Amino acid sequence: MTIIIKQFKQVLLTTMFMACVVTGFSQVKHKPPARKSGKRHSSGQLKDFNQLAAEANIVFTFPKGLKEIAVPDNEDFSFDYAMELPGREFEVWFQVRSLKTDWVNYELYHSDANKQTENPDSLYNKNGRAQAITFTGDQNFVSRNIPPNILARYNASAGKTYLLNLQDTPETKHYKYALLITLEKDHTGTIIAVCFTNDKGPEFFKNISKVSKCLKFKP
Repeated sequence: MTIIIKQFKQVLLTTMFMACVVTGFSQVKHKPPARKSGKRHSSGQLKDFNQLAAEANIVFTFPKGLKEIAVPDNEDFSFDYAMELPGREFEVWFQVRSLKTDWVNYELYHSDANKQTENPDSLYNKNGRAQAITFTGDQNFVSRNIPPNILARYNASAGKTYLLNLQDTPETKHYKYALLITLEKDHTGTIIAVCFTNDKGPEFFKNISKVSKCLKFKP
């Protein structure tokens, strides 16, 4: 994701200027609630996440300097793992899914007009957009396709990024902005990563770089 950061740095800076006219970003700076200190990660939650990742042929490496936090899992935000960078107003949520069962059903019913399902390899686009709408409450966000040379670094077939102006909600701990990244490998699995911040300046990109290599598909 290192090159993804460089690619979207220009998009983010451009959007900051556009925000004054188009989206009217709030000037109130919200801070996430303080959390109790704890272990960097708990073996149970990490074990479950690693199992889900393995089923989707994904490798996860815990990034240095981050700490595991409670994963958001409700009817609006169903994620599998979450981490924060202590003291930096930055956190990231992950969702990983295997496409194997979806492909079994697709191949079984794709010729049956009454039971046809959508091509599983295209679901990453639909799911990413749905998540973006849930986070923002509307469709006013910037999205870009991830170019092939960057996808290759993650052994992915397709992907998108979304720059989000978040709704002010307790579920997202009142963070103001997020960068949502989707990656998909054909016939294999999908990754959704959402990075949260209150400040879209250079520090945000430094923080993203700390998690930029922690997830990728196996070759």
